[in-house]
Amino acid sequence: MEITRYLLGFCAFFYIHRSDSAESSCKLKAKFNLSGYKNVEKKQVVVGGMFPVHKSIASTDGNTSRLPVSSGCEGFNFRTFRWTQTMLFAINEINKRDDLLPSTDLGYVIYDSCFTISKAVEGTLTYLTGQDEAVPNYRCGNGAPLAALVGAGGSDLSIATARILGLYHFPQVSYCSSCSALESKFQFPTFLRTIPNDKHQSTAMAQLVLHFGWTWVGTIAADDDYGKYGIKDFKEQVEEAGVCISFSETLPKVSSPLDIQRIVDTVVESTAKIIVVFSSDVDLGPLILELLRHNVTNRTWIASEAWVTSALINQPGVSSVLGGTLGFGLKRADIPDLQRHLLDLDPYADALTEEFWETLFNCTLDYGRAMTQAKQRAREVNSTLSRAARGPPVGLCSGRESLAQFNNTYSDVSQLRITYSVYKAVYAVAHALHNLEHCEDGLGPFKGSTCANITNFEPWQLMYYLKNVRFKVPNSEEVVYFEEGDVEGFYDIINWQVNGQGEISYITVGRYNGSADPGDRMTITNDSIVWNNEVLEPPRSVCSENCQPGTRKGIRQGEPVCCFDCIPCADGEISNTTDARECILCSRDDWSNDAHDACVPKIIEFLGFWEPLGITLIVISAFGALVTIAVGVLFAVHIGTPLVQANDAPLSFSLLFSLVVTFLSSIVFLGEPQHWSCMTSQVALALGFALCLSSIMGKSVLLMLRAQALKAARTRARAASKAAKAAAEAAANSGSPDVIVTNTYNHNDANVCANPEDDTISCAHQRAIAAGATLIQAIACTVWLSTLPPQPVKNTSAQNIKIILECDEGSVVFICCVFAYDILLALLAFIFAFIARKLEDNCSEAKSVTFGMLVFFIVWISFVPAYLSTRGKFMVAVQIFAILASSFGLLTCIFLPKCYVLLVKPEQNTEEMMRPRAKLRDGTSTGTSASLATAGTEIHSTIASTSIDD
Repeated sequence: MEITRYLLGFCAFFYIHRSDSAESSCKLKAKFNLSGYKNVEKKQVVVGGMFPVHKSIASTDGNTSRLPVSSGCEGFNFRTFRWTQTMLFAINEINKRDDLLPSTDLGYVIYDSCFTISKAVEGTLTYLTGQDEAVPNYRCGNGAPLAALVGAGGSDLSIATARILGLYHFPQVSYCSSCSALESKFQFPTFLRTIPNDKHQSTAMAQLVLHFGWTWVGTIAADDDYGKYGIKDFKEQVEEAGVCISFSETLPKVSSPLDIQRIVDTVVESTAKIIVVFSSDVDLGPLILELLRHNVTNRTWIASEAWVTSALINQPGVSSVLGGTLGFGLKRADIPDLQRHLLDLDPYADALTEEFWETLFNCTLDYGRAMTQAKQRAREVNSTLSRAARGPPVGLCSGRESLAQFNNTYSDVSQLRITYSVYKAVYAVAHALHNLEHCEDGLGPFKGSTCANITNFEPWQLMYYLKNVRFKVPNSEEVVYFEEGDVEGFYDIINWQVNGQGEISYITVGRYNGSADPGDRMTITNDSIVWNNEVLEPPRSVCSENCQPGTRKGIRQGEPVCCFDCIPCADGEISNTTDARECILCSRDDWSNDAHDACVPKIIEFLGFWEPLGITLIVISAFGALVTIAVGVLFAVHIGTPLVQANDAPLSFSLLFSLVVTFLSSIVFLGEPQHWSCMTSQVALALGFALCLSSIMGKSVLLMLRAQALKAARTRARAASKAAKAAAEAAANSGSPDVIVTNTYNHNDANVCANPEDDTISCAHQRAIAAGATLIQAIACTVWLSTLPPQPVKNTSAQNIKIILECDEGSVVFICCVFAYDILLALLAFIFAFIARKLEDNCSEAKSVTFGMLVFFIVWISFVPAYLSTRGKFMVAVQIFAILASSFGLLTCIFLPKCYVLLVKPEQNTEEMMRPRAKLRDGTSTGTSASLATAGTEIHSTIASTSIDD
């Protein structure tokens, strides 16, 4: 202890006398130029303070050829000067109280940090040393113990001072250093603050942005730890929630016109309407002035607590730019008698107050300086001071000016927020000292349950009481306590609204409590907010408008995720939410509506009975069946006539029956497909056509055989005729009257197959052919139905918006085989009929069959492309039309000539007219026995007459 005292005494002696002795080991390197307040005489404890009364340090020319000196400060700040006066007011108020530190009188040492780190460090070192000349690691002098430092202003300043104070375990209570980096007790073990941690504010700003649905915001931060950490926490939270940052700019600490202009250009060019600013008022001021000069409006600014109620920003004329600003302000409170203290200043008390007075009233308190300024002005106007005018010079302050006449930021106590935080910081130190002073011996918190002595305690001992202090703020219901050095994150949400005088008023429109449950932290009254340009609707700030239901977001390459295109959902896909990332595929039975925002059941389509088209087809089918039945009745009435007998009545009736089946089977294709209808329609059609075509084939076979027989008879008759003619000519040429040529033509040869009785196949054979061919088809259909029968299905792939109810054939192989067999029958019938096409009777049976089969083929050949080119119920309609057309074609071509004879020309209904006859090349007909006999008689007569004449 004696050695320490000796060293302190030696250093004090050295610094006072600045000895250049060779024996000295200490040398003064610099002397700090600090301004502030100091009152330590006869005080038991000294509380330190640090306030940025000035905005910056004065610029230097950077000349290193002469002895450097500590820079002075410039840019007096009335707002922070009010903070300084609040600390003085709080200490005076505490010293007057009987219930708080009644036996201890507090002193103070307050320095101006000039809003720069270097000045803050200078003040911290000087404060720790205890004298104007700083000596690191030493406390010089025997004055009152130092309690704590209230300060040092901005976060950058507090970080610098906290690192130094932490080395000595010296308590620091900050009133406006909110940077989240300061929460680290590893780096800043003795730092506490009465302002909420910026993590709360960053979260509050993020929730505000999300509350109003803003997804496209710009950010501006001061180039210090306060701005960088605050905006970093904000960006992390909003980006995690899907918000995109349009731009992120940094305000220079030393005002640079180029940098400010660049930021203005960025704000103007960006489409973001919301700009979040984490900055002090000092750093933000130059940007606001430039925005005003460029008249940058239609932006909504989100303010941090450092400038939301700053008069430095709220200058006349800023309403066009900053009107509608939303920000987070610290808890506000009224401090009784503070305004009286602010207005009751002695301008001659100290240099700092003197500068305040001169700056406020734009005058000087120095008479000599006032005279110098007056002379300078006189020289500028080329005049001299007259004797009459001599007296108090213009620009000299009287010292009796009234502060009350000015309504500026210094005397305005309507928004005491950081001022209130200063007040709480001083009281926190006072309550900690009070608890230290009133510690009971034997119950103390230190080793051996000892207590500290209020007149001689160590900083770390007071730190214990500060960490655990808990007190109620005077004239308030707020209880202050520290949790890991931080207080509760409580903010007022403030809206800048223009009042009737054109001035901006701070209106509280909500609250934020960081200690509440996440869902209950922020309460805000949207209707109370007046936005930029005095509109009541919240502005929209999005890079791309929301994608409405029915669309999805398509990300633009190389752009933030908030910038996207709205791509309509494809057919069959929907999105039923806003900003859907993907479209949802509808189920097989559903399809998207026109808006693509809902899946609706697909239209069930089938050709119904009661549709106009269905009714038309039913009528045509029924008409065809009735006509066919009518033909059958007509044949039954005339069953004994030669025409009906010549056409084999049973075979004709089977043909008519098959046509009735085909006509009626087309009706089964109508209506909603069922198991029975699918099987019945296909099988009935296959069997109906098989019976029809096999019956026609049976008729065609007979006609072909008759045609072949008549062709052979005609050939033999022609040969006999030529022989007879040759004999007659020979006899005539010989001149012999005894030669008599007789007709050697065989009438029996000419009558081969001339009569039905002489046909090589009988009617029984025709019926057997028809029955056998039909039986084969019946067997095939039976196998088809028993293995893979047709069944109804929902066709969802043919048309997107429709479900087509149709019949699945079951087996493509079977249905191809079945209908290929019908085609084979039709082809054989056509071939046989075509061969017999020249065989004539009264009804031209062979020609009728040939034309009927041609119609059949034309219809079904046309059916294939028509069927393949249609969809849905029209496929069924095309199929029914083909069935009806082919059926009507066969009915008309085969039975119309017969009906004509039966009804119109009954005189032709004779056996002779029904006999088949071949048509000669010259148009004459031969082949009947009567015609052949007549030809033979004529030849015989000619030969005989020739002989007689000779």
